[in-house]
Amino acid sequence: MGSVDSIETLGLLDGPGIRVVVFLNECHLRCKYCHNPEMWNKKENNYSANSLVEKIIRYKPYFKNNGGVTFSGGEPLLQSEFLLECCKLLKKEEIHIALDTAGVGSDYEELLNYIDLVIFDIKGINSIEYKEMTNYNDDLSIKFLNKCQELNKKLWLRSVIVPGINDSKEYILKLKEYIKNIKNVEKIELLPYHSLAKEKYKKLNIKYVLEDTLDMDIDKCRELEKLLIS
Repeated sequence: MGSVDSIETLGLLDGPGIRVVVFLNECHLRCKYCHNPEMWNKKENNYSANSLVEKIIRYKPYFKNNGGVTFSGGEPLLQSEFLLECCKLLKKEEIHIALDTAGVGSDYEELLNYIDLVIFDIKGINSIEYKEMTNYNDDLSIKFLNKCQELNKKLWLRSVIVPGINDSKEYILKLKEYIKNIKNVEKIELLPYHSLAKEKYKKLNIKYVLEDTLDMDIDKCRELEKLLIS
């Protein structure tokens, strides 16, 4: 059984093609910009692998040649046993599987054999910046990325750009050097920070550490992305 927060059908942003996006509960990171604080803690188990896959299969006609399912969260690797059972069933249906993760989990080596694409979130380019952004150490994240490299997994890389923290050209050039050491990268995205989650934090009675931070200017974010991939 797995703890699923929500399921987005016909998604277009989390992997190639049209996708079903499954958001799994629980995450150990406390990213300053997190927009899903309601998924930090694991809730009741509400789906079996069979029932979740049956729901996903209903949308298979929309997937066509490059769509599929993306597991996100939260941190999906914290439910790796449940995820593995789902992926085994999905592969019998020849469905493309993407994993949106920060790599903070364990027992994922067998699971990665069923994953077609890893969407990897870069939180910081060194241990100090990573800890400042997430309040967590980067060792598990590095270990996961190394395993992906070992297994030649296809990668999309993402990084959230926050005004006053990592929105400078100097940071982007350092990020560019960091990414040069990563192979099998198919796509790189810079995601502009937004403050839409503030109301969630208020309802959950959680302090929002970026209370006074303005939304990232989208045009500036695009320019930084051009600098990164040039």
